[in-house]
Amino acid sequence: MKHLDKSQIANLPRFERMNLINSCGGIKSANLLGSCNAAGKTNLAVFNSVIHLGSNPPQLTFTLRPVTVERHTYTNLKNTRFFTINHIHQHIIEKAHQTSASYDAAISEFDEVKLTEEYISNFKAPYVKESRIKMGCSFENEYPIKESGCIVIVANIEHIYFDEHIQSKDGFLDLTKAESVGIIGLDAYVKTEMLDRFSYARPEEELKSIL
Repeated sequence: MKHLDKSQIANLPRFERMNLINSCGGIKSANLLGSCNAAGKTNLAVFNSVIHLGSNPPQLTFTLRPVTVERHTYTNLKNTRFFTINHIHQHIIEKAHQTSASYDAAISEFDEVKLTEEYISNFKAPYVKESRIKMGCSFENEYPIKESGCIVIVANIEHIYFDEHIQSKDGFLDLTKAESVGIIGLDAYVKTEMLDRFSYARPEEELKSIL
């Protein structure tokens, strides 16, 4: 097994180090964040850092890179307080990944990559029509990370939309049926496959499959 210590990692070429560290943490979620500015100009950006924070109240977090350069998503959600999170599925991965390009603020990624803006129930941010699981969110708080300069955003889930056939009776959403994908590192997209689902684990009780 190959071994790299901290000093060896630090001395790797920049892009090799970036790819190593971004991939060694495991498979991450793959989402498109939709937002618009005060004038209504839309923005769409791929994020691999969306994670569950709590269920009551329903909240999630995601991480923004340092705002030493213009971050359109950050500017929009701070100004309007609303944005959407849209699962990427395997049929739109090329279009989704293209949103990571550094477009000018005057250009909408929706138009550039040919994904469709969708406004539902007068929510103030655009959803991705092609997405099969989508959430309307509101900005709650932000926490600067002094060690890296990144910003962790805490958001409230205001709305959830999904195809009914992917939900189990206990509320669970089967992301494999929605063909949601994950991301390894920054640019590798992977399919999801259900291997098993288990009963609640308790000491000295036999674990059971609930598939």
